[in-house]
This record gives sequence, structure tokens and C-alpha cells, in this order.
Amino acid sequence: MGGALADQLTHVFRLRREDRRVILMAGISAGFASVFGTPLAGALFGLEVLAIGRMRYDALFPCVVAAIVADQVGQAWGVVHTHYVIGEVVPVQLWSVMAVVVAGIIFGLTGLLFATATHKLGAFVKRLISYSPLRPFAGGLLIAVAVWALGSNHYIDVDKYIGLGIPSIVQSFQMPMAPWDWLGKMLFTVVSLGTGFKGGEVTPLFYIGATLGNALAPLLHLPFGMLAGIGFVAVFAGAANTPLATIVMAMELFGPEIAPLAAIACIASYLVSGHTGIYHAQRVGHSKHHRPLPKEIRLSDIKQFHAQSESASERKVALMGEEK
Repeated sequence: MGGALADQLTHVFRLRREDRRVILMAGISAGFASVFGTPLAGALFGLEVLAIGRMRYDALFPCVVAAIVADQVGQAWGVVHTHYVIGEVVPVQLWSVMAVVVAGIIFGLTGLLFATATHKLGAFVKRLISYSPLRPFAGGLLIAVAVWALGSNHYIDVDKYIGLGIPSIVQSFQMPMAPWDWLGKMLFTVVSLGTGFKGGEVTPLFYIGATLGNALAPLLHLPFGMLAGIGFVAVFAGAANTPLATIVMAMELFGPEIAPLAAIACIASYLVSGHTGIYHAQRVGHSKHHRPLPKEIRLSDIKQFHAQSESASERKVALMGEEK
């Protein structure tokens, strides 16, 4: 919404293409900062999200100013953001670093699973149901049936999975929760998004990350609150490909003490998630890995590029065989 509103200024002032990109980035920064109360993370998110591995420093000042102003406007209107208390933060030692690396890998794979499942389900539903208004109807019907069927189950509180989920996120910082809560939220969110509902991926990813961190905490011998906080930002880092923004977000939401371990988890998650993401229009400014990709390729076009590359390699091998 922030980017869309900012884009209207490009038509009013007839801005050039490059100036339009800067305005879009500033709008995204403002929207993120005002919604979550994290102006510095919002500024970095706007800078990072358009292209993986590349930031435009000429947009740094507009993004920072837009994020800070948006946050202040929200506060002036009396907007109150959720406060998270993580409690104990373990010291940075070899065992804690190794545990957080393992958690970061799991968080990255979870972000990868979420993004891939959402896009694949969306493509499948489009092939199955050609009439677009019918897709969310079918998805809503499926969700309603699932809620009704699971409503009588004493072990699964399905109501936690169909709303925004802020109470569950807060609870994940305070006490052990059902180890399948993250999966339940993921399934309901993927079905909602894949069938055409548009309500955002960010807060569900925070929910998934926090509850997954809560589930992993006893296995990795880490405090519930700390790993819930790290999961909160790290799953989103992998799914959105914005590691710097999420590291700073951890500091703004949970305090500077968590920064070193949160940074390790966010970077691990970012690397493990590969060239996938919740934003299909996101471009690759710099490849995460050594495998080359065309400059400025969109995430949505990578699969086609790999298929064409493999086909070209097969033809080359066939020609070499004929020459021999």
C-alpha cells in the first residue's frame, strides 16, 4: 500500500523512471515503518526488497526520512504497536552460535517452503479455476470446512490459525506452545493466499517464525523468548530476502542484546532460502551463490531460465556426440 500510494506522486510530478523507483522505495519504507513501529528496519526494507543483494544508496536519505516521518505520524495518531518481551538472551559462545546456525537453516527452509507452496498453489488454482472471482470463493469454502472439521478437536485450537495471530505471537515469547502451531498457521495462510485472498504475508511469517522458534527452543537448549524472537525475524529474512532489515528489526523490537545471534540466524536463513521469495517481482541484483544468473532477472523467471539452460546443455551434448 505504501508503494502504491507513493507511485501516485510519479504521475502528478511526471517523474523519470529512476526517480519513480526511489519514490516507490520510500513509500515501501514508510509503510513498513508505520505498521510495525520500526523506522530503521523500514528504511532498510525499502532499500533491500526490490533487488536481492543490491542496495541503492542514492535512495538511502529518502527512505530514512520517509520511514521516520511515517512512524512519527503513526505515533501522533495514537497508534500503539505490540510490545514483545524476550526475557533472557544467552551469551555469544560456540554452543549458542552453533545452535542458532541450525535454527537459522531451519528458518530459511521454512521461508523457502512458504514462498514455494504459495506460488505453486496459486498457479495450480489458476489452471484449475479459470474464472478468477471463483478462486477465493473456493478457497474460503475450503477454509470454512477445515475450521468446522477441526473445531471439535481437543488438541488443535484452530481459531489461532485464522486470524492475525498477535496474541499467539505474544504467547510464544512467554511459554511453551503446541509444536505444530507454526505448521497450522502456514497451511491456512498458504491456502488463503494461493486461492486469491490478499491480506499480506508479513505478519503470518512473523507468527510462523515465532511459534517455530518456540518449538525449537527446548531441542536446541535455548530460551523460549529468545528463539521465538529470532524466528520472528529470521523466517521473514529468508522469505523476503531482506537480511539487513530483519537484523535491525530484531534490535528495534527486542533490544540490542539479541543482535549478534539474530544476525547469524537471519543471514543463514537468507542464504538457505535460495533464489525464491514471497515477492515474485523481486529481481536478482547479485546472486546469493556462485551459480550465475542473468542480471536483473525476476524471481518468477528463474525457473524458465534454468529450464532453457538445461535444454541448451542437452543440445550441446547431443551435438558433441554426433561429431564424435
